[in-house]
Amino acid sequence: MAICVLSATSLCLIDRRRSFLAASNSLRSRRRRRSSIVCNSEVERRVIRRCSPFLEGVTLKSTTNLATNDWKVVPDIWKSSADKYGDRVALVDPYHEPTSEMTYRQLEQEILDFAEGLRVIGVVPDEKLALFADNSSRWLVADQGIMAMGAINVVRGMRSSDEELLQIYKHSESVALVVESPEFFNRLAKSFISEVDKRFIILLWGEKTLLNSGSIKNIRLFDYKEIIKLGKENRDLLLQSCVEGKDETYETISPDDVATLMYTSGTSGTPKGVMLTHRNLLHQIRNLWEIVPAEPGDIFLSMLPSWHAYERACEYFIFTYGIEQVYTNVKKLKEDLKRYQPQYLISVPLVYETLYSSIQKQISSSSAARRFIALMLINVSLLYMEAKRIYEGKFLLEKQTNHPYIFVFLDWLWARLVAATLCPLHNLALKLVYSKIHSAIGISKAGISGGGSLPNYVDKFFEAIGVRIQNGYGLTESSPVLAARRPACNVLGTVGHPLNHTEIKIIDAENGEVLPDGLKGIVKVRGPQVMKGYFKNPSATSQALDGEGWLNTGDIGWIAPKSFTGRNRECGGMLVLEGRAKDTIVLTTGENIEPSELEDAALRSNLIQQIVVIGQDQRRLGALIVPNKEELLAMAKEDSLSSDPSELNKDEIMNLLHHELSSWTSGCLYQIGPILIVDEPFTIENGLMTPTMKVRRDRVVAQYKDRIAKLYQ
Repeated sequence: MAICVLSATSLCLIDRRRSFLAASNSLRSRRRRRSSIVCNSEVERRVIRRCSPFLEGVTLKSTTNLATNDWKVVPDIWKSSADKYGDRVALVDPYHEPTSEMTYRQLEQEILDFAEGLRVIGVVPDEKLALFADNSSRWLVADQGIMAMGAINVVRGMRSSDEELLQIYKHSESVALVVESPEFFNRLAKSFISEVDKRFIILLWGEKTLLNSGSIKNIRLFDYKEIIKLGKENRDLLLQSCVEGKDETYETISPDDVATLMYTSGTSGTPKGVMLTHRNLLHQIRNLWEIVPAEPGDIFLSMLPSWHAYERACEYFIFTYGIEQVYTNVKKLKEDLKRYQPQYLISVPLVYETLYSSIQKQISSSSAARRFIALMLINVSLLYMEAKRIYEGKFLLEKQTNHPYIFVFLDWLWARLVAATLCPLHNLALKLVYSKIHSAIGISKAGISGGGSLPNYVDKFFEAIGVRIQNGYGLTESSPVLAARRPACNVLGTVGHPLNHTEIKIIDAENGEVLPDGLKGIVKVRGPQVMKGYFKNPSATSQALDGEGWLNTGDIGWIAPKSFTGRNRECGGMLVLEGRAKDTIVLTTGENIEPSELEDAALRSNLIQQIVVIGQDQRRLGALIVPNKEELLAMAKEDSLSSDPSELNKDEIMNLLHHELSSWTSGCLYQIGPILIVDEPFTIENGLMTPTMKVRRDRVVAQYKDRIAKLYQ
């Protein structure tokens, strides 16, 4: 703990700057009274403030000897980045009004001002502030400002429903609200604002005059600039007092303090607020460089929600290397890829699928001759890259094979010859075709994919055209990255090796025994990035975390066996994911969907005997349906479709089932797209149901995987 002294005179000056707050908040809580500053010329009071040891080291004499990378809490990174890259542009936000561009030095000062502004208006350490806003420069400042003064932010975006936001706000015990814009606030005012206790509201963008006046009575209201101004004025006074050797007491934030609450579930069921500490997030900041070797001046496009753990951890990390981040959105992505030519794009699989489709569409719309040449060269490149992976030992094999050395050598030699033969054509394609694609999308170093599994055809396509895509794996509960493919060993079909200091094991779902490499089971992980637990939910915490700190991910996977020869000699130790053991479906958009709601709704139809909703690592949901044939025939007769079951063709059945699904699931948040009709019911006898009559979802998906793959083609 370090001490700085404030005189009674200085205390009076600070108190005067806060005097306008007293009129609208005459009754403070007992907790606030203990931490408030009282102006008294005869009695000096010692005020305790909590702060980041390195970021605010100028007022903490005991921490002035900290090394520039000896971060104790997340906000400490801004001090070292400002010292290293002071006048270099840190971020560009072109689509908010006003547009903004900040250097590293300006960003550091803005965060300090916001943190101090929160102290001025009465926020104390460990209080929770709901930060409901989307990706922007001011989101980042607010997020880090809240952390820097020892409070905890509770994050969510504007696309969430009012009901979900209300549930998160109440469950998290938030005391105040930081919102994106007047339009968003006015939306919340209809069903949200009157239902919660709120000490104040901060508006990040827009004018306060645009707010619904009936919803802000008796509520302290600030805009972003006001918080910054209050913080800057108070910091100037505090710094002057410290220079003069006056007295104020500071506490440093602990690495094990909770930094943020991130909710993983929707409105159904008990909400699960993941408690991530500063230590959790610092593990990501310190260890992601080997996956993304960023350099000063590299441009990153940011389009994912900042409240998503994947985007958030990556943003913190890349700012420690002097990069330039440009904020974009889905509508502007293609335009900004061409305009800014980013070295890196951090996004979800759906974005790469969309880029793939766009490229394919452009090729299809070209002249017949150009289309033929382009498709021929792409096929050549696909063959070339496959041969290259084989001779480099980066070709994933599910089953370990022990061939004679002569066979291994001949296989290597053949792949080498094929690659050498195709290499000139591949290089020609790079100049004639792929260079145009590169100029349109940038991504000159790598696209980082997370939040879902990358489709294999997309992975292979970008590899073929010379755009490296690195797939990773993680959970909100692990801050989030657990494993990822490295630039030098980017093995398709895997999510790479575990991150530094991260342990991964595969256990048998039935008996909990650890399985050897190559066998599928439940993925369990342990490391410094694993969460503290679920907020106010000890039962869910104990289910997810065991006594030794192992987190049950709920995913099915296997670890590639080590081999010193053959096609997969460089793949040993990499994690391969096969799906989810638990029912939650993760789309390539990053959305988590519980299928039970849809299934329960669909089963209300007389036409549907059994249903399994699918869609893991796909763009949209689908379903496997066992129809009730008798009811189908009855409805067909009513609609005069057919009087004979044999004459009721598949198209007619499909149309009837689609109509039933849309009718019965219309009240659900998500809708089912393509369906696969299954003739054989799921039974205990065929192994597709448990003895307690529950459908074995993973076995059903495994049995019909080929037909499911065709369904999504």
